[in-house]
Amino acid sequence: MNKRVVITGMGIYSCIGTNLEAVKQSLFDGKSGIVVDRERLDFGFKSPLTGMVPAPDLKKVLSRRQRISMGEESEYAYMATVEALRNAHLDDESILKREVGILYGNDSVSKAVIDATDIAREKKDTQLIGSGAIFKSMNSTVTMNLATIFGLSGVNMTISAACASGSHAIGLGFMFIQQGLQDLIICGGAQEINPYAMASFDGLGVFATDIDHPTQASRPFDKKRTGLVPSGGAATVILESYESAVARGAPIIAEVLGYGFSSNGGHISTPNIEGPAKAMRRALEQANVKPEDVDYINAHATSTPIGDANEAKAILEVFGSKPFVSSTKSMTGHECWMAGSSEIVYSTLMMQHGFIAPSINLDEPDDDLKDINFVSHTIKQEFDIYLSNSFGFGGTNSALVVKKFNNE
Repeated sequence: MNKRVVITGMGIYSCIGTNLEAVKQSLFDGKSGIVVDRERLDFGFKSPLTGMVPAPDLKKVLSRRQRISMGEESEYAYMATVEALRNAHLDDESILKREVGILYGNDSVSKAVIDATDIAREKKDTQLIGSGAIFKSMNSTVTMNLATIFGLSGVNMTISAACASGSHAIGLGFMFIQQGLQDLIICGGAQEINPYAMASFDGLGVFATDIDHPTQASRPFDKKRTGLVPSGGAATVILESYESAVARGAPIIAEVLGYGFSSNGGHISTPNIEGPAKAMRRALEQANVKPEDVDYINAHATSTPIGDANEAKAILEVFGSKPFVSSTKSMTGHECWMAGSSEIVYSTLMMQHGFIAPSINLDEPDDDLKDINFVSHTIKQEFDIYLSNSFGFGGTNSALVVKKFNNE
């Protein structure tokens, strides 16, 4: 049994916009969401650059009992999911009447853990930590909160796979539906932005150093790149079987064709070429499309010297120089656990509206990458099939192939 899997809704809460319309415009305009966070300088960060999103005000929409167990990442995920469900024409009543699952990527709850520990250390009384703290400080905080709020009765799991978490969540949702195990799954990824979540990352010395020009600091594939810029927020896509979507008259945005995965099996933080290439080939094979059928690749490229170079070499190995390639992280920074899901939203928005967003700040690629068909300025371009890459610490790789929907 291989059911068709379609996207019927999307939602986004990002540093380049907190809804689909705002994000679409930012992508088209090549607008950066990177800022200098003064709090990070006081904290001892070497690089205070970050993508920043506003804290949602949920007091008018959720009860205190619901909010007390939600940390930063759950709040972002709630906002993205509300938009996605609305766009998929799914209201509270229809969700409760059927089996809806959730698979969401998340790999840190740093602030919640620190806050609880600080109270215990200061007060010497664990009862003062509060009843909601345990639910904030578990890695599955997003799925447990959203499953409770929306009354979900299907599969309920958190995918923790570093910076490929959001992509793997969508890939696994695709497989669940393709195999007939579920008809409808809320998939996505969330990332906390607070300094606690990024302090040890900053300590590795891999963050961009161009503090004086924050919007130019994230520069994937460019010769002058100095490192990544951390970011966050949340992105949600509603995956559904084609039969389910048609039966309820849902809007069909796109179709997921293939999911590829692999592990590098090498260095814990330095990516290679073979692992990403394997994931891309597997995604193409499952999608039953040829490399030349892919029009656009949303590269994982985070603006690190080795990571960008190895991914580009893998793309050349698998695809040659034909497809357009850009990295939306040039605008958003590296959204970490959410990036694999947000970049599906970004790429699908481009496909819907007939344009390809650029890798901004790409003035001159590395010499051995010049055969790549880089997009450094927005182009108006219709396209039907794209591939999105996501890679993470530990050598985890994910690639997704998505097609413009047609009823064939």
